[in-house]
Amino acid sequence: MNTEKPNRQTDELEQDFSDVDLALDIDPEPDVTVEQFGSELVPHVTAEAFGSELAPPDVVFAEDDALAQVETEEKPAQTSYKKRLKVADPNSGAAVLFDWVRCVVLAIPIVVICLTFLFRLVEVDGKSMMDTLENADKVIVTDMFYQPHNNDIIVISHATNYNKPIIKRVIAIGGQTVKLDFDNEKIYVDGIALVEPYIKGTTFSGIGRFDSDYLDKDEDGNFTVPEGKLFVLGDNRMVSLDSRSPEIGLINVNDVIGKAQFVAFPFNRIGSVYDK
Repeated sequence: MNTEKPNRQTDELEQDFSDVDLALDIDPEPDVTVEQFGSELVPHVTAEAFGSELAPPDVVFAEDDALAQVETEEKPAQTSYKKRLKVADPNSGAAVLFDWVRCVVLAIPIVVICLTFLFRLVEVDGKSMMDTLENADKVIVTDMFYQPHNNDIIVISHATNYNKPIIKRVIAIGGQTVKLDFDNEKIYVDGIALVEPYIKGTTFSGIGRFDSDYLDKDEDGNFTVPEGKLFVLGDNRMVSLDSRSPEIGLINVNDVIGKAQFVAFPFNRIGSVYDK
């Protein structure tokens, strides 16, 4: 019967290695993985294999290699794109010309829309609105959703027996009563005498171009402006041809082009027509 004696040297050697493992706190079976990258097998060593501070400096992790490879592949494409891109010099003649053309193209429809729906430019012909407006003044007229009111200065396409455009001041609108007081040189609207600091001269003296007999007056000299009609006068009453004459008569609201707002030319007269 053979009895094997324990090998003291082997046992002592194993005990020594066990003590070394405990002293270094190293996992006897390190977690080592292998990743496929390109055509090579690259070892992926986790941090646990070396502890938190024992990783050798010459070890490069596979994730870092992949990112570095991707960045290297993208850079040539970006450089090539920048080389192909051409940007025009903003100070070049072609760029300046393009900006001017673009501004003109965009401005044309805006001007057309404004002239069609928002305002018009009208030239005053004659002296019937002096001193508020003078002959050849260029006046901006608005007409969008406009409804005439008392004291408005309006442009009229034509009158009863007058086929040219005229510009006058609204004295009364439809439904109001008017009295022309020849004796006292006054105009009454709804029984109230108008205060008219804008008129030049007097209302009835000077010339005989008015004949209000066409108006349907009552015994007190009052007449009512029909609905849809306007009674208009010029500010220069001594020369104005207006609703005091049957040639102009009462104005149809539908024949009103718009309301005068500003004098645009000449430059020394620029301003609101109601501040003059």
